[in-house]
Amino acid sequence: MTKVAMIVSDHAEPFGMGVLAEVWGDQYHPDDDTPVFDFVACTPEPGVVRGASGFDFVIEHGLDEAADADLVALAAKRHYGDEDPRVSEVLRAAYARGATIMASCTATFQLGHADLLDGRRCTTHWRYGAELAAAFPEAEVDTDVLYVEDGPIVTGAGSAAGIDANLHLMRQWYGARVSATTARRIVVPPHRDGGQAQFVRAPMPVVEAETLAPVLAWAEEHLAEPLTVASLARRAHMSERTFARRFRDETGTTPWQWLLGRRVALAEELLETSTLAIEQVAQRVGFGNAATLRHHFGAVRGTSPQAYRRSFSCVESA
Repeated sequence: MTKVAMIVSDHAEPFGMGVLAEVWGDQYHPDDDTPVFDFVACTPEPGVVRGASGFDFVIEHGLDEAADADLVALAAKRHYGDEDPRVSEVLRAAYARGATIMASCTATFQLGHADLLDGRRCTTHWRYGAELAAAFPEAEVDTDVLYVEDGPIVTGAGSAAGIDANLHLMRQWYGARVSATTARRIVVPPHRDGGQAQFVRAPMPVVEAETLAPVLAWAEEHLAEPLTVASLARRAHMSERTFARRFRDETGTTPWQWLLGRRVALAEELLETSTLAIEQVAQRVGFGNAATLRHHFGAVRGTSPQAYRRSFSCVESA
């Protein structure tokens, strides 16, 4: 993937535009050595495009720039219920030629206008989920997640979850090292699983000792060990039921899913940066054996550890 076209319409939301520009539009940094993309902003009528937050944007390129883009990304807009047939036409053409299409927050409505959500699982900001489902009843709307990848269509929950969705794509295409390096550059966590809840039910306590942060940090350093909810709860000085409830409140996911995600992430790092045998990788990350690693890695990443290593290894061949 080399070209990213961001489609901007009137009443554009600046945060979503900034997310796309930060992830895909940055210049080359020698200390990072990550790919540089042909990032272009385009709009139906080049010139001044009205913004949603009291300031406007000057977009010089028309929608023809999206005709050969590998990734066509929609910037969210305030008047999301209004379809622009010109944008819908571009999206349908991009889908027909096999491009990846991304929309986050209210931009998901434009995918519905273009008939790209029928029979497809998708998400949007939790505030607009019911409205999206009512407008496009053939879509399977899930607002309990951060992002969804269904074929070539990627949808994000909006705001900061848009960062997660973009980093997910970068991880899919370029591996964990590139994605993590990009995340570090823009000072965000390297990976949040798409199935994580959009928001947690309780605010994080002010006193760090009352949170699970120390236990989670310890667990990440001991992934090779047979960690269980019971053992983590004991370390947190809580009952298993209280621990599980607090875990969901603070992280938006379950202990098992969190451990699975951390172990797969560490496996990705070892596959990219070491020559350890698959069996050794499995033991280092806590899966015990190669068969278990292959099972979980395939379920999460959609490929095998061996294929992932062939695609993303950073180790020079002897």
